[in-house]
Amino acid sequence: MARRTIKVDALARVEGEGGLEVTVKDGAVTDVKFAISEPPRFFEALLRGRRFDEAPDITSRICGICPVAYQMSAIHAMEDACGVRVDGPLRALRRLMYCGEWIESHALHVYMLHAPDFLGYASGVEMAKDHSAIVERGLKLKQAGNELIEVLGGRSVHPINAKLGGFYRLPTRPELARLAERLQWARDAASETVRWTATLPIPDFEQDYEFVALRHDEEYPFNDGRLVSNHGLDIAAQDYDEHFEETHVAHSNALHSRIRGRGAYLVGPLARYSLNFDKLSPLAQDAARQAGLGLVCRNPFQSIVVRSVEILYACDEALRIIDEYRAPEKPAIDVRPRAGVGYGCTEAPRGMLYHRYRIDEQGTILDAKIVPPTSQNQQMIEQDLRDLVPRYLNLPKDQLTWRCEQAVRNYDPCISCATHFVTVRMH
Repeated sequence: MARRTIKVDALARVEGEGGLEVTVKDGAVTDVKFAISEPPRFFEALLRGRRFDEAPDITSRICGICPVAYQMSAIHAMEDACGVRVDGPLRALRRLMYCGEWIESHALHVYMLHAPDFLGYASGVEMAKDHSAIVERGLKLKQAGNELIEVLGGRSVHPINAKLGGFYRLPTRPELARLAERLQWARDAASETVRWTATLPIPDFEQDYEFVALRHDEEYPFNDGRLVSNHGLDIAAQDYDEHFEETHVAHSNALHSRIRGRGAYLVGPLARYSLNFDKLSPLAQDAARQAGLGLVCRNPFQSIVVRSVEILYACDEALRIIDEYRAPEKPAIDVRPRAGVGYGCTEAPRGMLYHRYRIDEQGTILDAKIVPPTSQNQQMIEQDLRDLVPRYLNLPKDQLTWRCEQAVRNYDPCISCATHFVTVRMH
């Protein structure tokens, strides 16, 4: 019996410690493992016993690339528990800060972490030797997003200015004017990014995903909406636990998620785009069509193009918010604790992020649950590998291994600037 194992002990260009292993017998895939070996950090346990208004700053430390998503999900959940809803200019500023996170996170992934896969480079640094102007454009785009977060959040990484009810400090008109000037350039650069990624050699591979994302009646989803899917799911955040479940598998320190009674599902740019194309700005819709994307995208390798479309949308939306912004009377409204349970779902760059908290009447956190996008996508990553490998078994081992890593990086799984090289063993 012919047996072949594709194994990567340490995936490069992803955040944290993880690897993959695919076992093939007689041309059929018999086992797939997307292994996450990063030690658990127990943030839910750390939150218990802390004050309800400490949750945003604590959870923002979960990720250095998408701290806004964790912070905002915690804020929305705590405000829900306290019976408070923030609207008007303060809500618009939260959306503006989210634009910054999408721009910086997507730009990092597109230019430095994923494009090298399509162009045959081991890293963004190597790619820059031959494509310096392209890499410089990506870094400037990322900087534009970081500056937006810095103005709204107080600093670009682990922001400290957002709070329950709003912000500690409001941005000034000169600050917003400087941001708008930078974003004008960024929007043009994002349009060019969509055109450029559309020229990359995209493998022909589609999957029949169940897409799950937020859906809002009036806008492309950032931090508000109902949870919907293309298979009929349509629920409020409060009903999340009734429809989704988490299980532990031996090869991963992150819990696997599934829809009860159905199985694996997909969150992230492909899901958002396919469920909300009609809510993109006209500029982003036109760019998507010109890039060859349809109303629905089922090819995970085209996620690099979809992320580029979302960069363009985020720039366009940020400029709209700045143009329409009128400062509120106060930087925040009062949020007083009460005993209850609060729920929050927002769209991190990598997909839907769920928070749930239970607090007492003094505002002490009694229980916390956080479900990140990458943990939700683990089963779909494994399914992609299971369906992809048989198509490329004729490739040499190094090329097949590369294609498997590329398939994982389609998901941008908790990216950080990993600088080590990949060690591959094939038996």
